[in-house]
Formats: sequence, C-alpha cells, structure tokens
Amino acid sequence: MKQDLCPSCQGELTFDTSDNKGSEQYQCHACQRIYTCVAKCPDCQQTAGKIQACGSVSYFCSHCNELKSKSRILFEYHDAL
Repeated sequence: MKQDLCPSCQGELTFDTSDNKGSEQYQCHACQRIYTCVAKCPDCQQTAGKIQACGSVSYFCSHCNELKSKSRILFEYHDAL
C-alpha cells in the first residue's frame, strides 16, 4: 500500500476529511501542515484531470490528449493556501 509522506518532515500524510471545498487535501500530524494533491502526467509533466466513473479512477492529460492510468500518474503535494 502506498504511503504518502510529508514533503517537509517526511511524516505520514492523512486525508483531511474536513470541509475542503472540493479539493483533495492531506494533513501532516507531525508538523501540522496541510497540502493539496496535484496529479501530473508521467509523459509531459502537465497537470492531469481526474475522471471518476463506475467505481474506477483514471486521469486525462489535455496536453497529450490521452487517458492515463492511475498507476502511472505522478502525485505531488503542494502547500494549501
């Protein structure tokens, strides 16, 4: 199972279930920082959009104009504003 680590202190990130206005946010309980998760295309490094249907998740890269598998997507964590 993939473990998400804090970019700041390498502590474990947990999904923040509080009211996050539709964006996926993660919290580090060690340093109390909150991050948003950004999906990047593995081929061109551009932001990929999440497509969720019938219980499956895929990502679409508008730059490559292709559907990308969740297993290939690169995830980056950025400070939430």
